Amino acid sequence: MSAGARHQAGFSLLEVLVAFAILALSLGVMMEIFSRASIVTIASAQYSQAATLAESVLGEVGADIPLEEGVVSGATDSGFEWELSIQAVDVSDQYFTEPPATPYRIDATVLWKDAGRARRVSLTTLRLGERL
Repeated sequence: MSAGARHQAGFSLLEVLVAFAILALSLGVMMEIFSRASIVTIASAQYSQAATLAESVLGEVGADIPLEEGVVSGATDSGFEWELSIQAVDVSDQYFTEPPATPYRIDATVLWKDAGRARRVSLTTLRLGERL
């Protein structure tokens, strides 16, 4: 066989290098996607935990926390801080000459830090208390 008639089988070095470069870029993009997905999952879990804590604190009003005007706060071992603000709502001039019960606006706010950024969840409800 002459040197010109010989066919080379396989890939050249340049083709292999290009294939590895494409593979490396693809893997880099996939790692970035998985990294962002895990960050979003962690943030979602924290928001869910904060909302559950806020609901729990709202549920304690009238039982462990008296239904009277003021501010109550606390913290959990997992790094969440909560604050409960209770305010009487004046409705005497609007609907009744003398209301049968006193409505209270209750604001529950949960605060925490995530990667150095302050995060918060707030829930608000109304509860009826004894007439003032």
